[in-house]
Amino acid sequence: MQNDEFNKEDIDDEKTIEFIRQRLPQDLKDKFSDDEFYYFLDTIYDYYDKSGIFEAQGDEEGFIEIDIEAIAKYVAKEAKKNNIGDFDPEELFFIVEGELAYCGAIEDEE
Repeated sequence: MQNDEFNKEDIDDEKTIEFIRQRLPQDLKDKFSDDEFYYFLDTIYDYYDKSGIFEAQGDEEGFIEIDIEAIAKYVAKEAKKNNIGDFDPEELFFIVEGELAYCGAIEDEE
């Protein structure tokens, strides 16, 4: 059963990466490897967990304010600290934005 969970997560990540790649500016579409994308997604989720976004209560309309720039800076800082690479937060902004858009698209389908 645990393997099924890991396979589902991998498929979800693959779909997320595909969605993000389609939304990236042309000059960034092939800039990042799949391994880098997986790292970025893991680090974005780590940020969500540490920042309390997952537990946050929405405003009266149900919206939760998310600072995309702060997340992009966090991902860049963590990637550098972990010797993954030296990434421009302005470029990572598009990846974070794409991840959020993917989550929104999934919620709209439900």
